[in-house]
Amino acid sequence: MDRISIYGISATGYHGVFDHEKRDGQKFIIDVVLHVDITRAAASDNVLDTVHYGEVSELVVEQIQAGPWDLIEKLGSEIADAILAAYPSVLQIDVVVHKPQAPIPVPFTDVTISLTRAQKQHTAIIALGANLGDPKATLAQAVKDLGQELEILKVSPLAITKPVGGPPDQPDYTNQVIEVRTRHSAHELLDLCQGIEAKHHRTREVRWEARTLDLDLITYDQLRLDDERLTLPHPRAAIRGFVLTPWSWMDPDAVLDGQLVSRLASEAADTKDIIRL
Repeated sequence: MDRISIYGISATGYHGVFDHEKRDGQKFIIDVVLHVDITRAAASDNVLDTVHYGEVSELVVEQIQAGPWDLIEKLGSEIADAILAAYPSVLQIDVVVHKPQAPIPVPFTDVTISLTRAQKQHTAIIALGANLGDPKATLAQAVKDLGQELEILKVSPLAITKPVGGPPDQPDYTNQVIEVRTRHSAHELLDLCQGIEAKHHRTREVRWEARTLDLDLITYDQLRLDDERLTLPHPRAAIRGFVLTPWSWMDPDAVLDGQLVSRLASEAADTKDIIRL
């Protein structure tokens, strides 16, 4: 995982067990390491696609000046929680709190605590498709159903696409892609999607058969997973124009496995037949 590191952020805080520490204050120094995928920022060269380390530094100073807390363990935890809440793209954070002026009655150089915290919010891409019944209405209801459990961040325009694989003579599909934020695990999100499919009478009798609703989990943060239930990123997403094209409409700078989704879409065999609604 890529990292953004900021060392030596300092400010006066009023943390400590003793009254004089809360009264007089002292210097605290903070190091933070942000574990975050910078592929998108490298492709776009746009500061909006990365974590602004200047803003992070200001947030750290705000936390140093907040409180006061008795323990630097508490200060470190507050800093980690504040950054993870403000920047969902940060998947993990390492924080070191230095207290070089701690009231210790023997010579010393520094006192530090170190902690690591993981992101509690996760970002996922879900692809929707249907070619039986009223696909437009079904997709709209599916997005609404997902929105009751997840935060919907972005929704793509609808796309009319030709069936890829499966039995012949199927109707055209209506496809869509959404970006969501959730506290569900990847498998919990899969369960949610399958429950919504079942609500819309989805069956799985023939591979790639016509369907009332299909919900595919495409990506979940930067997680790589391959078990009996779920593979992430989706193993065929990089060649499926009916996923890539609406995804690129929704987010022109989106990246999948280090490649621009828009570029992958232009190379997919089925893209030429896609109609944007």
